[in-house]
Amino acid sequence: MSETTTGSGFSLKDQLFNRERISYLSGLFQEADASFDGKAFTRQCVRGLQDLELKQRIVHIASVLEKHLSDDFSTAAKQIREALPPPLDPTRTDDDFGDFIFAPLGEFVVRNGLDRKQLRHSLRTLKQITMRFSMEDAIRAFIDAHPDATLAELTHWSTDSNYHVRRLVSEGTRPKLPWSRRLTIDVTAPIPFLETLHADPTRYVTRSVANHLNDISKSHPELVLKLLREWKIVKRQTTKELDWISRHALRTLIKQGHAPALKFLGYRDNPKIEVSDFELKTSELKPGDSLELSFLVQAERSEELMIDYVIDFVKANGTTAPKVHKLKRLSLTKGETVALKKRHRLHANATTYKLYPGRHAVTLQINGQPFGTLPFELLASSQA
Repeated sequence: MSETTTGSGFSLKDQLFNRERISYLSGLFQEADASFDGKAFTRQCVRGLQDLELKQRIVHIASVLEKHLSDDFSTAAKQIREALPPPLDPTRTDDDFGDFIFAPLGEFVVRNGLDRKQLRHSLRTLKQITMRFSMEDAIRAFIDAHPDATLAELTHWSTDSNYHVRRLVSEGTRPKLPWSRRLTIDVTAPIPFLETLHADPTRYVTRSVANHLNDISKSHPELVLKLLREWKIVKRQTTKELDWISRHALRTLIKQGHAPALKFLGYRDNPKIEVSDFELKTSELKPGDSLELSFLVQAERSEELMIDYVIDFVKANGTTAPKVHKLKRLSLTKGETVALKKRHRLHANATTYKLYPGRHAVTLQINGQPFGTLPFELLASSQA
């Protein structure tokens, strides 16, 4: 199964890059420049497209575009900027990633504009494209090739009026950006950007800041806590939003039971609670079934509780690997008891992992500490 195709037959790569989307891109260039051969561009892009994976399609379309734009990069960059549609809706504040069909434009800029003499044209063009589709992957090539000059430009972008540009500053400099190259700059180099952007009024930006901090926490946990403590003092962000940023930024540390992170969020790492009647509805399941667990929690003193559950999934080699899942956040008073239930679907055709038969286990994790483990058997699909 390819990375962009699910067991149900849905193909993300075919939805994002197909003849219709390529024709749309072609039409934009043709509208901006009547001499652009839109039919030839579309025909050449579609040829062999079906055999390519998602990222390969981006590279393929960019390589075809090289045959239809000027050989002079500064002129080609201008052709790209002039072909762009209006920016994404500026009244939205979240979940507006843009149109993937513009990803090849960023690839074109990286392939042809990475020389130092072209840097001004390249960054200007990426800034315009990112208002239509995030250039978080493309900008990383320039950060690696020209760190000082690119980071200096990103400093200006961090206060840009367009929130897509501001988000790019955080997202493009993340240490562990999914599906992208690892940067060669020090993980702490973008901290000044986060100092500015944590106070942003747009959730799309602050979510990136939180994800960026979560990346940093994997190697520099104390630095992340130091930043959050300082931001709490300076009060440049609303209390509600900074609380959200903090929870999201510390999620990996919380899953690990990191005591300072738990304390920062108001959770004791030694909660005085009693967990009872922890049970599974059934201890034998097959792919597609739901794991159903239930238990009681009683507080022996007033407690703030972060309740998770950890499933030890069997891997292909027979060993197991834990995966932490969120269940509930609770505030309990002394003597209070709550009954909790959870259904977890064991997806047979998940795109991010594969289920293997064998002896699994589920553990309750409260404020980072284990509170009971139960085994269950995952049968092969043909068994019931």
